[in-house]
Amino acid sequence: MPPSPAAMRLTEDHVARLVREMVEPGPPPGLVFATDDDYRQYVAEILAGSDGSGQIWVFAYGSLIWKPACDVVEIRTGLLRGWHRAFCLGWNTRHRGSVENPGLMLALDRGGSCKGALYRLPTEKLEECLDKLVRREMGLKPSPFPPRWVNVQSEGGTITALTFCIDRNSGRYVSGLDEPAIADVLATAVGARGSMAEYLYQTVRHLEDLGIHDPHLWRLQEMVAERIETQYQMA
Repeated sequence: MPPSPAAMRLTEDHVARLVREMVEPGPPPGLVFATDDDYRQYVAEILAGSDGSGQIWVFAYGSLIWKPACDVVEIRTGLLRGWHRAFCLGWNTRHRGSVENPGLMLALDRGGSCKGALYRLPTEKLEECLDKLVRREMGLKPSPFPPRWVNVQSEGGTITALTFCIDRNSGRYVSGLDEPAIADVLATAVGARGSMAEYLYQTVRHLEDLGIHDPHLWRLQEMVAERIETQYQMA
């Protein structure tokens, strides 16, 4: 029998301490909302870059693991080499952060490797599903993490999948923060769609449910829980 996963220190009780009612502001300076024409172009470019098999897989490494943007018909786990999961997409002042306490989101950054979830989209609804996906992931332009095709090792062989990797030249790339500094951000940032603590909690929990243990995220959830406990004097 495989060992039972360890209990997370960060819990729903911690997350509940950060619930706020907040209004989602407009785009930050230098960015604009994507239009319907933009979304149609994104979908067309993705389909044009696919292998033509009629099957499209999406590699999820963050919130898409626990909140898929669209229908899926198959789920696998997979290993992506050459990219790693990192809190390197900043600074978020809308969805999970504010001007006072900006958030820091996950993206794939170069180097290392990443274990995540592979979702296969329904072939009869590819355009509809891709439209939902790009509206979720590419709501602002220029996009700081444009879609790209990657090769993911999974049970049964290598799968070419669509995913989102940070553009280091986008101006929203954040690097050089150590884990305590990242934990400080994740323990305080809250936006119109929730807190960074919730984002971290859901990501770690669902990775563990898939049998994927990310040591970096595991350390972060410990540190974020400790900071919330101190701030709110939790027993």
